[in-house]
Amino acid sequence: MDTQLKKGVLDICVLSVLANKEMYGYGLKTEMQKLMDINENTLYPLLRRLEKEGLLDTSSHISEQGRMRKYYKITEKGKEKLIIMKQDWNSFKNTVDSMIENRTI
Repeated sequence: MDTQLKKGVLDICVLSVLANKEMYGYGLKTEMQKLMDINENTLYPLLRRLEKEGLLDTSSHISEQGRMRKYYKITEKGKEKLIIMKQDWNSFKNTVDSMIENRTI
């Protein structure tokens, strides 16, 4: 997938994954890599920005291996933002689908 195209949709992807469950950074990266290539240099700054915007909360927990991990959880503000982003995405996707399938708009 084109890097610029992917960067434009990472916010909605991250919020969507975290809407289902709280996750630590590496676990989130692993989950997302099942469907798209994403590296830590992209993911962690994105997580910090979403946290700064109030869309994510963080907490620290000790893992089963005894390591301290920072977990990310979507906030109510993040859930509201995700609903809007999904509506915008569906509208945008439908418009692009119409154009590339040569349908009349």
